Amino acid sequence: MKSRTQPPRIDALRSVVREEGDAASVDADGDLELESFTGVDFSGRDLTGLTLRECALDGVDFDDANLRGARFIETTLTGVNAPVLRMSRSSLRDVVLERSRLGSAELFDTTWNSVRVRGCKLGYVNLRGSSLADVIFEDCTIDELDLGGATLTRVAFPATTVKTLDVTRASLKHVDLRGLDFRAVHGLEGLAGATVNDVQVTELAQLFAAQLGIIVEG
Repeated sequence: MKSRTQPPRIDALRSVVREEGDAASVDADGDLELESFTGVDFSGRDLTGLTLRECALDGVDFDDANLRGARFIETTLTGVNAPVLRMSRSSLRDVVLERSRLGSAELFDTTWNSVRVRGCKLGYVNLRGSSLADVIFEDCTIDELDLGGATLTRVAFPATTVKTLDVTRASLKHVDLRGLDFRAVHGLEGLAGATVNDVQVTELAQLFAAQLGIIVEG
C-alpha cells in the first residue's frame, strides 16, 4: 500500500564556481555570495545578521560565535565544529550540513526550508518554536532534540538516533519517524500527525503507560 506520508522535497544544489573568501572581512550583517572558507576559526566572532549565498564552508569552527539572525541560502557546511552554537532566529534555505559536530545548538525560532543534515553528531538541539519544512536528518546521532512548539512539515529521520525527543505542543504534518531510533519522548500528544512503524507503536505504548503510571503485567 502506498504511504500517505509525503517525503521531504529537497532539490540538489547546483554546481557553481566559488572564490576563496577573506575570513577577516566576514562581519556582522555581511552579505557574501559565491565564496568558500576552509579551516577558518570563527570562534567567538560577532556574525549577527550574516548572509551567505551559494557559499561553501569546510572544517570551520563556529564555537560561541554569535550567528543570531543569520541567513544561509544554497550553502554547504561540511565538518563544522561548534561545542556551543548560537544561531537563534536564523534561516536556512537549500542547505546541506554534513559530517559536523555540534554540542549545544541554540536554534530556537529558526526557519528551515529544504535542508539536509547528514552524518552529524549533535548534542542538545534547541529548535523550540521553529518552522521546518522539507528537512531530512540522515545517519545522525542526537542526544536531545527539542521541538517544543515547533511546526514540522515533510520531515524525515532515516537511520538517525535521538536519545530524548521533546515534541511538547509541536505541530507535525507528514513527519516520518519510521527511520528514527528514540529512547525517550516528552509531550507524547505532540506526536499527532507523525508516521511510525509497528515496532515504534509498541515502544510508544510503553512510554505512554510509564508516563501515566500504568503498571503492565502478564
